[in-house]
Amino acid sequence: MQELPKILFVNATKSDYLQDWTYAGLVALLGKKRVYDYPFNYRYHLPMKEYPKNGGYCPGGMHQRLLNKMGDFDLVILASSHPECFQAYLKIQDRLPKNLPIVFIDGGDRAEIAGDLQRYNQSNLLSDSQKYRNFDLIFKREYLKNKDYPKNVFPYPFCINTQQIPKDLPSDKKYDVSFWAVESHPIRSQALEILEPLYDCKKNGTKKKQDFKKYARKGDFYLKEIRRCKIVLNLRGGGWDTARYWEVPAVSTFMLSQKIQIEIPNDFIAGEHFAAVREDLSNLTDICDYYLKNESEREEMAAAAHKHLLQHHTHIHRANFLLEKVRQLL
Repeated sequence: MQELPKILFVNATKSDYLQDWTYAGLVALLGKKRVYDYPFNYRYHLPMKEYPKNGGYCPGGMHQRLLNKMGDFDLVILASSHPECFQAYLKIQDRLPKNLPIVFIDGGDRAEIAGDLQRYNQSNLLSDSQKYRNFDLIFKREYLKNKDYPKNVFPYPFCINTQQIPKDLPSDKKYDVSFWAVESHPIRSQALEILEPLYDCKKNGTKKKQDFKKYARKGDFYLKEIRRCKIVLNLRGGGWDTARYWEVPAVSTFMLSQKIQIEIPNDFIAGEHFAAVREDLSNLTDICDYYLKNESEREEMAAAAHKHLLQHHTHIHRANFLLEKVRQLL
């Protein structure tokens, strides 16, 4: 592989956070000439979507994408566990040189490799994609701490595309405690049951039966509103890894969170970057009460988490980690 590889980035054209952030990171590292999205993903080249569905948008890339042509590549990345991505890969699979490294990014919610295909009743796509050849490397978001994976599988959690964070974040803290989340796991329902009648929760929208499609806070406004919170709660949803786990430190807001049960290299540290809530939520209100009263300690931890994120968990860090593992393979 060349020092700067040329990558065939086989993707799902639907929004896929980890896929999209990886694309943006690769473009930042290698340039637009060296990352070829297939099929063509308009979200990467036109400002058609707002946050968080614009995670792969790279300004100024449309002209270069039109000039680029399918050709010789140094690496193929199968970038999503969505069926559309596998279907696109199967169309070109037999045309790829057998010595070309094939990487799979599994950004789905499930612990099994490409487990999300089960949700779509298309588990056969995984075996179909490996009839021609196996994946050389697999990068997995939901890499459980208590589960054994093959040696070619690496933890690869969410991150933040720092280019998507508004430059004009507010400084006022108008909300005490927030948890703006759909009830995709029982622990979320339990937390909302506890919080809804307390603090300013009901007034700020921290309540049960929320609907993602009907969120009042969207796009950059959502990130600015997270910034306006004194305390933001993070709890697992369909998977352990949530966008909120990275968004809150990204805007320098204090986070109260479960300890995440997936492998995260250079993870945030409880007591240093965030406050840990027990799995039974028995200390939820005690921690909220404490940090609402202790502003300086709260804000110091939020600042430390923000610094840690910028040092280890941007879209560029993720893409660089992937490329480094490919270099080691070769």
